[in-house]
Amino acid sequence: MSRPLPIVAAFAIGLALSGCGLMGKGKPSAAAKGDIAASKVTTIGVNAYLWRASLDTISFMPLIQADANGGVIVTDWYANPSSPNERMKLTISILDKDLRADALRVAASRQVAQDGGWVDAPVQAATVQKLEEIILTKARDLRRSSIVG
Repeated sequence: MSRPLPIVAAFAIGLALSGCGLMGKGKPSAAAKGDIAASKVTTIGVNAYLWRASLDTISFMPLIQADANGGVIVTDWYANPSSPNERMKLTISILDKDLRADALRVAASRQVAQDGGWVDAPVQAATVQKLEEIILTKARDLRRSSIVG
């Protein structure tokens, strides 16, 4: 049974935001303050958990650029072997040292094969949202395992 896309997208965004502590209002509790400090741990220019999660998530794609100080990852075109007539290219920007949902921006480009060449095609917004959700979930899991372990 298929759910309407807006409901699924809203649920995914809510889940991602709740894991990053952005849905609640007010000041964090004393226990949460330790988590906030842990979310800022970095030896690079951006949040290390978001950086690692981003690289892990797109590890199957060839990279053109990976600048840890600037927080930019750019992939080369990637065609899934099961869909050789379509290819994607991603730019991931990490905008902050904090592990927050709004510290991550993903931009995708898509092309389809047509008449022996590649033609730009639209990317569904749900594709970018899902990718951001995956990266945020991995980053949150990395942070959680570093605090517990």
